[in-house]
Amino acid sequence: MSTAIAQATPLHPVQGASELASVCARHPDVPRLVVLKTDVQRRGVHYTDRALALLDPERHSVTGTHIFGARDGRIAPRPESLLLRDGSSIITTPTPLEQRPYVVDHVDGRLALVDGGAPIEEVEYWPRPDYYAKRTRSGLPMKFVVSARPQRLNVFPYRHCHFWNDGEGCLFCDIVPQLRKGKDDLGIPARLDPEDVRETVAEALREPGRFVGICITAGSNTRGARPFDAEVDYYVEILRAIGASFRTPRFPSQLIGTAFEPAQLERLRRETGLTSYTADLEVLDERLFSWICPGKARWVGYREWKERLVRAVDVFGRGRVDTGIVAGVELARPHGFATEEEGLRRTLDEAEELASRGVSTVFIVWSPRPGTALAGQRNASLDYYVALAEGLHGLRARYGLPIDFDDYRHCGNHPDTDLSRLLRP
Repeated sequence: MSTAIAQATPLHPVQGASELASVCARHPDVPRLVVLKTDVQRRGVHYTDRALALLDPERHSVTGTHIFGARDGRIAPRPESLLLRDGSSIITTPTPLEQRPYVVDHVDGRLALVDGGAPIEEVEYWPRPDYYAKRTRSGLPMKFVVSARPQRLNVFPYRHCHFWNDGEGCLFCDIVPQLRKGKDDLGIPARLDPEDVRETVAEALREPGRFVGICITAGSNTRGARPFDAEVDYYVEILRAIGASFRTPRFPSQLIGTAFEPAQLERLRRETGLTSYTADLEVLDERLFSWICPGKARWVGYREWKERLVRAVDVFGRGRVDTGIVAGVELARPHGFATEEEGLRRTLDEAEELASRGVSTVFIVWSPRPGTALAGQRNASLDYYVALAEGLHGLRARYGLPIDFDDYRHCGNHPDTDLSRLLRP
């Protein structure tokens, strides 16, 4: 058994309105706001008309350029997301009321998360950056070129994934349906011009102290002399365009890409200012990987994907490489693990093997969305996600793996990396 799972709190499913308090009581080392954040990601949110009346597009970030959709399947001018009292962000998705989300409402003069009719916690909308009101020289709204989290810039330069060409997209993913919606409803191009990216990043950086890092991610592109050479070529262009705004050879950056070969990784390191690299396995089990990620399985394979992650440590260094999982899909029907106990044990065993070789694992909470092959399913219990966060944090502490490039400031989407600033190693 993994040493991480041995130290994780046992799972005890809880139902009803007292679930949050019960889970907090069973995980006393995890701050309540981290547990709450995880639950809001797990269940989603619904904005009341009173809450939406407080949304001011001149002051707040409004939903804009996304490569993935919302749980209610809509593109609409709604709040980008929420801030908690500790300054951390909740990256969540609007969810139909029948799925029992948290409700965001205006209560006693303040925005609040409401559950079961009772206010649970005060929240705020994300502040809008100044560059959102501007356009590039080509006429494209800058908010559709680079999207802003409270402390990070996101660049989604290519909105198509070639695994979908052969019907082999990841089963939890809706990147291609969202591409069509973004193009038709908002006029977002499928492929960004590097010059538009250069202009927008330069404008964003005029707000000193606002942003601490830049993340670039796109769909996989299998083309090239070797598979994924075209994807690497394009990333080099985009990263060079971003690097034009910096006086130093390297800048705080994360690329979330396909599992590239060592020569491709070395090219990215040599020809750009990139400082960290992520290649998402999505699920830590070879059998489930083949089912849930058929394109990744055919073009690279589970074991080879893991080996490429390990070899990336030689290029970028320990503490600069990680892989992401969509936590909860390992329990999806009909082929997922039969119980949460098995899912947690097997996931942490695999994560420990990667950590022992210098690769961190981080997770996002699975959000079953319409337009995906797994639409209509339920994600895991709150207990499961909190225990997983404790286990992954414990592995990083045990193997001496910093995660500062993908933490609460540089991402904000991983409950486990929130613990890096709050729990003792």
